[in-house]
Amino acid sequence: MGDLTNAALPGARKAILVVDDDADIRQTLEMTLQYEGFEVWTARSGTEALARLESEPEAPALVLTDVKMPGLDGLELLDRIAAVESAPPVVLISGHGDVPVAVDAMQRGAVNFLEKPLDEHRLLVTVHRAIREQDLVVENRGLKRQLRSGYELIGESDVMRQMGETIERVAQTDASVLITGENGVGKELVARNIHLNGPRAAGPFVTVNCAAIPADLVESELFGHVKGSFTGAHEDRVGHFEASHGGDLFLDEVGDMPLPAQAKVLRALESHEVVRVGDSTSRAVDLRVLAATNADLSKAVEDRAFRMDLYYRLNVVAIEVPPLRARPGDIPLIARHLLERQAERIGRSPVALASDAEDALQSHGWPGNVRQLRNVLEAASIFCDDQRIEGDDISRVLATGPALAPTRPGSASVEGPFEAETFEQFKNEAEALFFERRLERNSGNVKRTAEELGMQRSHLYKKLDRYGLR
Repeated sequence: MGDLTNAALPGARKAILVVDDDADIRQTLEMTLQYEGFEVWTARSGTEALARLESEPEAPALVLTDVKMPGLDGLELLDRIAAVESAPPVVLISGHGDVPVAVDAMQRGAVNFLEKPLDEHRLLVTVHRAIREQDLVVENRGLKRQLRSGYELIGESDVMRQMGETIERVAQTDASVLITGENGVGKELVARNIHLNGPRAAGPFVTVNCAAIPADLVESELFGHVKGSFTGAHEDRVGHFEASHGGDLFLDEVGDMPLPAQAKVLRALESHEVVRVGDSTSRAVDLRVLAATNADLSKAVEDRAFRMDLYYRLNVVAIEVPPLRARPGDIPLIARHLLERQAERIGRSPVALASDAEDALQSHGWPGNVRQLRNVLEAASIFCDDQRIEGDDISRVLATGPALAPTRPGSASVEGPFEAETFEQFKNEAEALFFERRLERNSGNVKRTAEELGMQRSHLYKKLDRYGLR
């Protein structure tokens, strides 16, 4: 019965539909496949096979069909099956050794073509391989659905619907996209949706935070380096451009990229080649760039802080992600979604959201946008009673700082930090409230807030991360 056994088969007890007008061949195939542990369905014609497929609640793992049959032949049956979503793989059998028919069958979607008289070993190898490959397709499809479910764009407002339509259109192209919006609105989420809904979805999605890379290491991070090219370069390193080959490169906070690096990024985008630091050999790269910023790049161009040519190269399609305060009607939907995701992570049922809690969420300005909303909900769900977040729970968390919860339920009030029970708690809550108000005053613009406070932007980013404002 061949080299493969039932124990090695992930497809044991899966169904195979055998279609042939010759009763002896049907019986031989049925006995052979049953011995291998498969459930076997049989049909005498293409019409009978279609009727069986329609009557069964689940599709078979494989269809094995003769080509020459009266009425609906094997090729026509193949066409009818291929037109169905999630169609099972089809292997065609012919006793005529007809090469053109075999070529036609493969072009129509058959996974293989076998000649009569059938070689039992080749038959079983073909069946097992086809089912194994189909299992991988189904598994990959499920993983993609699961991956997409983690990056859903939630909202029913007009602005979100329009943005969704833009994402669908641009995802099918190789056009560069510039995604703008305040911190925490979900610019990376938009980039991931473009990636997952386009032809590059099977390739990598590489994220680079341009604001977090020291200026002297930007070129090495983006383009890679060779061993010995500078102090600390102990081995060859692949840069983010090469790592994105075949997929999408997401340049977050692209407005913070140093001018010398901007020139080299532009050159790489125009030539589709990169040269590692310390090397002279160019390497071809095939990628699409998605860039994001919360800064006004057109103003940066005027101030000569950003290259005009790179700006236009990145800004082929522009997508502006609206802040939460611009779509308050979406906030309850987003909140329930975030609570469901949180419940999945910890293996519990979702916390309910009372109507007055929804009102409290909708009335807040959310300078930290979705990121801040997520942290507030997480804190509120910890300290609420009876698995239900009330309006008072939201007010209590907001009063103590965007990402800080009181030490115990009821320990904080609208007085905020002044109700703290320890000096350390007071300092944390006061600092969080201070940064929240300053960020809100600057409409979520981190660069402007840092300049106003006389802080390094990287230092402010760390503070915002700590308090859930970024």
